[in-house]
Amino acid sequence: MTDYTINVGEKALLDLQVDVYPEAKYKLADSLGKWVIVYFYPKDNTSGCTTESCEFRDALPDFSAANAEIVGVSRDSIKSHAGFTEKQSLNFPLISDGDEAFCKAFDVIQEKMNYGKKYMGIERSTFIINPEGVVVEAWRKVRVKEHVANVLARLKELQAS
Repeated sequence: MTDYTINVGEKALLDLQVDVYPEAKYKLADSLGKWVIVYFYPKDNTSGCTTESCEFRDALPDFSAANAEIVGVSRDSIKSHAGFTEKQSLNFPLISDGDEAFCKAFDVIQEKMNYGKKYMGIERSTFIINPEGVVVEAWRKVRVKEHVANVLARLKELQAS
């Protein structure tokens, strides 16, 4: 057991409806029957978040071939997501979670420290949710390097088992 409120083996909050760019509204229940990769990142247009998002963008054909959708989540506005999506040619939806409801459902708002100051922010995290809506893999405190390749490899392992 971990110190998080949602863990592998637990059902994701399927009916929480959130704002998403470009579709307007999104809830996990709409993706039942598919695998869903949900990744949480701190901020649009920052170096690590841009690298991670672009790696997911480039790997989307491989995820799609494995019957998986990708959804990115940050607290940025729809307007910010629109600019980020256009600038980086992103090819999957981005959830705008200004009220942190989706982030709190996955328990990714955690105490962080930057330049000696503590604050609450998004802990870079990724979850694989199976077609039944159950969290089957979770990465916390993600390091961007090789992360997307590791997520894809793990998805394939889960599907093969």
